Amino acid sequence: MAWMQMIQSARSLLRTTLQPSSTPPSLYRFYSKPAPYAVKVGIPEFLSGIGGGVETHIAKLEAEIGDFSKLLVTRTLRLKKCGVPCKHRKLILKYSQKYRLGLWKPRADAIKA
Repeated sequence: MAWMQMIQSARSLLRTTLQPSSTPPSLYRFYSKPAPYAVKVGIPEFLSGIGGGVETHIAKLEAEIGDFSKLLVTRTLRLKKCGVPCKHRKLILKYSQKYRLGLWKPRADAIKA
């Protein structure tokens, strides 16, 4: 008999906790403030966002490739013909793949007050 009372009280307790309440549960944020992102992304913003000395090739790649969407699908042989060193080619290809997948965006320059 005592077991039946415990089961019934547990069921009633579960019913009251599982019913939707009028106030939404508070959700905790376990992440920091999101980083500011550039609105317009072009070849200069993309290469300077990568860093590591890749920004030295901005003028060269704008003249040869021209469009940012073309840069995202450019292969390593074309970058090699443009005169981009191996280390920088690897960085450009790595970050262009991340950008296509939506995993990375170049950060906007911090506003100095």
